[in-house]
Amino acid sequence: MSDPSFPGIRACVFDAYGTLFDVHSAVGRHRERVGSQADAASATWRAKQLEYTWQRSLMDRYVDFRQVTADALDYALEAHGIDDAALRADLLHSYLALDCYPEVPGVLRALREAGMRNAILSNGSPAMLEAAVESAGIGHLLDAVISVDSLGVYKPAMAVYRLVLDRLGVGRGQVSFQSSNAWDAAAAATFGFRVVWCNRFGQPPERLPDAPHAEIPTLEGLPAIVLPD
Repeated sequence: MSDPSFPGIRACVFDAYGTLFDVHSAVGRHRERVGSQADAASATWRAKQLEYTWQRSLMDRYVDFRQVTADALDYALEAHGIDDAALRADLLHSYLALDCYPEVPGVLRALREAGMRNAILSNGSPAMLEAAVESAGIGHLLDAVISVDSLGVYKPAMAVYRLVLDRLGVGRGQVSFQSSNAWDAAAAATFGFRVVWCNRFGQPPERLPDAPHAEIPTLEGLPAIVLPD
């Protein structure tokens, strides 16, 4: 990757799930009820959630992210032999108030105080994102929360990333896009954003046409990349 310093950035745009919010915290809150398969069930839930967004986009069978999340949960529960309607309801409710990663509020605040515009670009439905942002208490640090729902297609469709330009009135080269999902980071690079991959789980890089321009283990290192000296 090139030297991690992005000149001329006017907006920092963040993926939500896995980047700002811990997707595994929903199961974590009910770990005892889920039992010994909690980690495996959470991983299956997340994997199917992503798979269904890609598959539905390719099939032109869009439903909003809350329905995708529920469908993926149903698959995960059945796959791991869990039959508990009350637990299912509680897990879905917990997804509306996922834990925010600890460094997120401070990073957003530092960017905002330096004059940067902050935004979310997410697969999440507007209602889900509103609930997550409110629960995390970060709404005052954001200039926009952008959902794919207005398009009826999920990332990594190029039209999704174009929403940022339309909403914020910036050029591609003026956007630093942050995602913990390597495939999302690669797609944003293909679109023309400057991209920071927040590699929270130490994963290898994807074998895709374009790559992020910088890699950090948490968002704590972002201000040093996007803010001028």
